[in-house]
Amino acid sequence: MTTRKEMKRKAKKAVKKHYILYVAVCLIMAYMGVEFSSSLNVLDITPAEEVYRMEDEERLTRIGANSDGLIDVIADLLAGDQEGGQELSSQIKEEEKGRSLEGNPVFGRTRGVFAGIVNNITSGSALVFLVGALHSLLGSESAAILVLVLFGIAFLFSVWFFITNVVSVIARRIFLEGRIYETVPFQRCLFLLRVKKWVKACCTMFLTAFFQFLWSFTIIGGIIKYYSYYLVSYIVAENPDISSREAIRLSRRMMKGHKWECFVYELSFLPWTFLGAATAGLSEIFYSNPYRAASFSEYYAQLREEAKKARIKGSQYLNDTYLFEKAEDEMIYLAYEDVISALVRPKRDGRKLKGIRKFFADYLGILLTNTKEEREYEETQALHMRMQFLKDAVDRKSYPSRLSALPEQEKRKKVEMIHYLRHYSVWSVIVLFFVFSFMGWLWEVSLHLVQDGEFVNRGVLHGPWLPIYGGGGVLILLLLNKIRNRPLAEFVGIILLCGTVEYFSSYYLEMAHNGERWWDYSGYFLNLHGRICAEGLLVFGIGGIGLVYVLAPLLDNAIQKIPLQILAPFCVVLTVIFAADTVYSMKYPNTGKGITDYESRVVTDNWNQENKIYIHIQENNKYACNLFIPNLYTG
Repeated sequence: MTTRKEMKRKAKKAVKKHYILYVAVCLIMAYMGVEFSSSLNVLDITPAEEVYRMEDEERLTRIGANSDGLIDVIADLLAGDQEGGQELSSQIKEEEKGRSLEGNPVFGRTRGVFAGIVNNITSGSALVFLVGALHSLLGSESAAILVLVLFGIAFLFSVWFFITNVVSVIARRIFLEGRIYETVPFQRCLFLLRVKKWVKACCTMFLTAFFQFLWSFTIIGGIIKYYSYYLVSYIVAENPDISSREAIRLSRRMMKGHKWECFVYELSFLPWTFLGAATAGLSEIFYSNPYRAASFSEYYAQLREEAKKARIKGSQYLNDTYLFEKAEDEMIYLAYEDVISALVRPKRDGRKLKGIRKFFADYLGILLTNTKEEREYEETQALHMRMQFLKDAVDRKSYPSRLSALPEQEKRKKVEMIHYLRHYSVWSVIVLFFVFSFMGWLWEVSLHLVQDGEFVNRGVLHGPWLPIYGGGGVLILLLLNKIRNRPLAEFVGIILLCGTVEYFSSYYLEMAHNGERWWDYSGYFLNLHGRICAEGLLVFGIGGIGLVYVLAPLLDNAIQKIPLQILAPFCVVLTVIFAADTVYSMKYPNTGKGITDYESRVVTDNWNQENKIYIHIQENNKYACNLFIPNLYTG
């Protein structure tokens, strides 16, 4: 049997290979309360006595720092005092607005959807509304409270059952793959979905936790069963298709005669625990937690090998061979023949495309002339990018999912070009710019029409287009071309790119037109100088993802069907009209009500903390003063 020293040596090697991934996985488990929770004590540095010294009124005015005010609202609702809860939540909401005006403008909470959501949640208004709705439906306030409590319990249980409950299985899988392979993509966190066994794994871990809970009432039995069930999460990580009862029985058989050994192995990490306490958990977060998890992955591998050799009952379910050893060349070739053929196929791009055409195709995803050569190049490059996902498996650097005992959801024998990895012609880019610009104009005009009941020609220009949308959409397709095969990176890139474009567009327009603004996010939650806000960037991020992976490819399919003799003159005419509108608007920009009247909408927002009065002065040909006094509104 491998010694503890040898297992730890292998664990250190694995941690070194996958350090960032392992730290991230352990942090996620710690935050979710699955394992290593004590490591996060470093984040809890507020002295307890400071909390107890706070007066009730003072606690109410610190909603942003804690949830005591919300707890008071919940307490009133549970006590049956719906009117009291509603009154308190209204008071909290107004004080939150005042504090947002008094504090950092980035955290404004007076306007916008995000601000409304945050205020309704932290003040308890959402709960008050829900209780009132249930009361009207059920005809009984006590029944409404009961339904609300049961719903809350069901929701929390669902989150625990489907997410928290199965995190340990996902973590075990990542650490087991990291033992053998040099690369473990973070997407492997979804392996249970790929094999369609997420719910089954949840049921197994729930049954294990339930049995452990029952045994805990016997104290000694609880300790014994803790070690008896020690390997269940590892077994499920290897074979999610195993039945719940069989996984538990197999863990008991594998741990028979090893419980004391496992206990001693745990004790060997006691010095790391002391070091973690001395460093407020920092040493655990950045090293000992991943090291410990990797070490016990080695321990499972050792017990698994012994169980297979001894042929204990149920060991046939430990059937994921290539999770513990690398596949032979013959097996890789049989499973990845199509991938290997694509990888060894001579590249035609170096011979066909050169100079500026190659630069535009490689880095911006643009085909300058859209010739047959460039189209062939596009197909080759798209296929090559698709192969990058599988190349590591062919090179035996990552787990070969096609050799898994459970078939994963993937097209195996026929490799197709992923449509969104296409290259766009110059004509397609021009048309897409105008389509996105028109869609943005239509979106903002529609919003204004619904909100204010009147048509307003939005934008700096006079035509039916908003170039910030068109330019942003085209820049997303071109500048983020290289990361289009990584959706998460694409999403982050879209937010950063759109935020930069929107911020500096706002700044330029303000400087060029004597301080006039065409949009203003002041008062929105998480805004920056009123030029950008989290709410808008999130919309851009989600919309950009839809644009890159769905809308742009579909539009390009339609554009490619238009004959060049029609498409080229159409693009030229649109470009000339747009250029003329731009030149004219530089001297006579589109302004007016609903377009540039932001500066007159909000002149002063002031919060009188001493008298707890919210003063809003509005200038729009006249002045108005709104006073918000707790439990009293005077206009």
